[in-house]
Formats: sequence, C-alpha cells, structure tokens
Amino acid sequence: MNVPADLRYSSDHEWIRQDGNVVTIGITEYAQDSLGDVVFVEVPEQGTDVTIGDSFTEVESTKSVSDIYAPVSGSITAANAALDGQPELLNSDPYGEGWICSIEMSDPSQLDALLDAAAYSALTDG
Repeated sequence: MNVPADLRYSSDHEWIRQDGNVVTIGITEYAQDSLGDVVFVEVPEQGTDVTIGDSFTEVESTKSVSDIYAPVSGSITAANAALDGQPELLNSDPYGEGWICSIEMSDPSQLDALLDAAAYSALTDG
C-alpha cells in the first residue's frame, strides 16, 4: 500500500499535505481501495468553514456512500472541480489529481494530532 512519507494522515483515512497555513486533503490509497470504484464526489464549496472531525462532503462508490471528515478546522480555499466529471480520479491518482480540497487552517496546532506515515501504516496493517 502506498503511504507517502511527506504527508500526514487522519485515522479516518484522509491524507494531508501542508503548505504554510494551507493544507490540501484527499483520501488515502487504503480508503479508495476499500471503497471500490468511485462514481460520485460531492465537491465542497469554496468559502465553507469546516470544523475538525465534522463531515463536510461525501464520496459515493459502487459499494457505499462515505463521509469525508475535516482533519483540521478552517475555511475551504479551493476545491477540485475536476472531480465533478471525473470522480474516478480518487481511485486512479488519490495522492495527486484526486485531491478533494484545500483548507486554510484556523489552528495549525491541530496538525500535531495527525499520524505520520509510519503510524498510518501501522493503523492500516493492523
């Protein structure tokens, strides 16, 4: 399973890439594999405020509908509009073109509670 070392991870299977006070998030390879073929992504709206731990969007696959939870609190600054027409990007490129949104963090210290690659690998292997 691909778990890039430069990312942080939530126990809900979201990945987080930090760039200053902004993080880009998506779902992990483990999550997309568990979901199966993704057929719809509810792309979140730019400007929406999110709270850590709260569901802010959904991903629908051939198996189920899954909530996506905010790994940090803040405001959505960008959303991946490509997912409207190509939800399968979550399957084919979960750490690249399959990103979901970017969030400007209101409390960057929340990143400290996220998992590093080794801890996330241990979570998914166990």
